[in-house]
Amino acid sequence: MRTIDPLLQPYRLKHLTLRNRVVSTSHEPAYAEDGMPKDRYRRYHVEKARGGVGLTMIGGSAVVAPDSPPAFGNLELYRDEIVGWLRRLADEVHEHGAGVMIQVTHLGRRSSNFSGDWLPLVYPSALREPAHRSFPKIAEDWDLDRIVGNYADAAVRCRDAGLDGIELQAYGHLMDAFLSPATNHRTDSYGGDLEQRMAFPRRVITAVRSAVGPDFVVGIRMSMDEDKADGLSESEALRALRQYVDDGIDFLSVIKGTIDSDATLAKVIPSMGTPAAPFLDFAGRIRQAVDIPVMHASRISDVATARHAIRDGLLDLVGMTRAQLADPYLVSKIAAGEEDRIRPCVGANYCLDAIYESGDAKCIHNPATGRELQLPQRITAATGRRRRAVVIGAGPAGLEAARVLGERGHDVTVLEAADRPGGQILLAASAARRRDLIGIVDWRRAEAERAGVRFRFGMYAEADDVLHLRPDLVIVATGGVPNRSFLAEGQDLVSDSWDVMDGSLRATGTVLVFDDNGSEPALDATEKLITDGARVEYVTPERTLAPAVGSMNSPGYLAAFAAGGVTVTLGRRLSRVADKDGRLFVELSSDYAPGSLDRVVDRVVVEHGTLPNDELYFALRAGSTNLGEVDHDALLAGEPQRVRTNTDGGYQLFRIGDAVASRNIHAAVYDALRLCHPF
Repeated sequence: MRTIDPLLQPYRLKHLTLRNRVVSTSHEPAYAEDGMPKDRYRRYHVEKARGGVGLTMIGGSAVVAPDSPPAFGNLELYRDEIVGWLRRLADEVHEHGAGVMIQVTHLGRRSSNFSGDWLPLVYPSALREPAHRSFPKIAEDWDLDRIVGNYADAAVRCRDAGLDGIELQAYGHLMDAFLSPATNHRTDSYGGDLEQRMAFPRRVITAVRSAVGPDFVVGIRMSMDEDKADGLSESEALRALRQYVDDGIDFLSVIKGTIDSDATLAKVIPSMGTPAAPFLDFAGRIRQAVDIPVMHASRISDVATARHAIRDGLLDLVGMTRAQLADPYLVSKIAAGEEDRIRPCVGANYCLDAIYESGDAKCIHNPATGRELQLPQRITAATGRRRRAVVIGAGPAGLEAARVLGERGHDVTVLEAADRPGGQILLAASAARRRDLIGIVDWRRAEAERAGVRFRFGMYAEADDVLHLRPDLVIVATGGVPNRSFLAEGQDLVSDSWDVMDGSLRATGTVLVFDDNGSEPALDATEKLITDGARVEYVTPERTLAPAVGSMNSPGYLAAFAAGGVTVTLGRRLSRVADKDGRLFVELSSDYAPGSLDRVVDRVVVEHGTLPNDELYFALRAGSTNLGEVDHDALLAGEPQRVRTNTDGGYQLFRIGDAVASRNIHAAVYDALRLCHPF
């Protein structure tokens, strides 16, 4: 008799029957338009419903009032017009068999004083929030009366839109700020002992329950231990939760920790290089102590861990949220017995960091996520003629091109100079904290080979090698090479971050790392150097350390820098390196003042991105039908490339990824997907 997968068992939550135990928990991808969940937002969640999820939860931190201005594209639940948009989303998600709920909150101080309507932010106490740098006012009685009403009105809008329930947010926002002794310093009836600190959140819960009636699902996502000396303890959190249940709470989503700073946020939402499911046992202990359903999501990215959480009774519902950004069809692949085909979440937290870097969430290696209106999550076979395609380079861009073209049904050969695929990812994954990046490579190679793609490793391809294969289509994905060209004097004396990461440079003594890129490579190199025993000074012309590394990943590097005693010098540019009696004389100029700082060190390591490795591309260009030209209008419209500027040409030619310009992993795979899927 076939054993039923614990993850695929249905679950009854009050009146709602979910088809399985897998949840995409509340998060905000910042796909809203004008504060509304319009077409892009809806399609993102509908795709997960199509992919088999039991429950998708929208509106991470959907706000209930104008004095809780959106901090990162939040939905605006205080506006009546949202009901229609929510109804469209709910109806379409329901059509595909999934449940849908929304997270409801007042952000309190976790926003900006200088956005939205510029209303003062309110909080129990006058405590600045480090992450958003806001100074709140102490909430008055009339503020709290108004906000309680805002919560109730927002909940009614959600019910009337046909959503299956709501989740009140109680970690790092306003409700929990009253509950926590770390943030509630009041001396009135809303502060003091636990009963008084519970007063405001209980008012919210009872008002919401009264407004929506007894049958609508109302849950809470709550820190059950703030994990700080003066914060909310597990015992007090449990006492408060039991009272909340009496007031009308139906389920709990467990959080451990808080999110008031980059350092604490990175612990609550752990990135790569940290243990999987770090709070799962804690969540299981909470489940044993309460009488309502419990869900939890924190770096539960693999099916085996999720299955263990349900099978062994640690959770009733398991959140696999980032895992479904990577692969919204995760559940359907489990049901089909295709777990090995799930695109893995590698824990890079680019999904979160990208919100602050570029305005919305992006999976580091699934460029279709958030772009479902333009790009397919599943590649289907082409109906046109079968092409002979040659892809040169098996880094992320080349692997994605090969995978997509193979799944479209074309005859694909990949030529790679190295003895294995990966390109620059192999360098990045050699850093202990980023080793999970190799999943980007392994998954693409396996999918490409399943689609019939042939790989030839150890082949440094020249033009004749490519032409011998008689291609119809050539994709040059040869990547880049370290760029030292910015240095007018001393290029031959310096090393680069590649030298550090591939092990060819194991420096001791004093090392100056110059970072004119601002991303992870220089930080990885610095961390490896201090691990090897070097004394490092990190120098950048920027006004901050590595501005392209977001708040989810920077805490790990900052911890390593602090432990390793790294000296950080901002606002200085490497202008000259010279030999000085076997050591290196270094001149650091400033964009802001005349003169220079001088150093004498044992080694200099530079990180200035890459220059395209484009020799082969230019060797092939004259024989191509398009002379390498890309029709940008067709590219952006998702249409095939039909440029023909050379009637004597024998093949179409394109280059992608770092073979075009120095960028990142997401850009490389995005280049490949949108170019190749129309073929």
